[in-house]
Amino acid sequence: MINRAVLVGRLTKDPELRYTQSNLAVVSFTVAVNRNFTTQEGKNEADFISCVAWRKTAESVGKYMKKGSLVGVDGRIQTGSYEAQDGSKRYTTEVICDNVRFLDSKSSSAPSSNQNNFQTNDFTGNKGKDDFSSNEQLNDDDDFNPFSNATNIVVNDDDIPF
Repeated sequence: MINRAVLVGRLTKDPELRYTQSNLAVVSFTVAVNRNFTTQEGKNEADFISCVAWRKTAESVGKYMKKGSLVGVDGRIQTGSYEAQDGSKRYTTEVICDNVRFLDSKSSSAPSSNQNNFQTNDFTGNKGKDDFSSNEQLNDDDDFNPFSNATNIVVNDDDIPF
């Protein structure tokens, strides 16, 4: 069975870092991901994906990322449900993050399609305690270059559905 989600998008608000009663770090954030097509009116639409990260990844996301940050997320989709205060049943869908990478440009928080030198930070907890950066060159002909034909995602508070 395969359950993988890979997302590239911008945070819609600052991440919410919390700690459980057993002192485990957990962070919640929402990523706005552009769809690969435009509407008949020529507008880009985005999906707003809820994400959760745990432990060192959560602490790093909470410390280094903010609203508008361009991120790459790799994880699995998890669904659930709960009973609301009014007695109705609510359903949830979120990505449980295994890896979160900071993809913003060194010189700009909104990279353009001709800007290919990106700062990549690995927030998986796999590196040293304070070593979260490594430079990586992306080319337009790379198999996975999210910026080769991308348009910038602009998220305003009015766009967010919650």
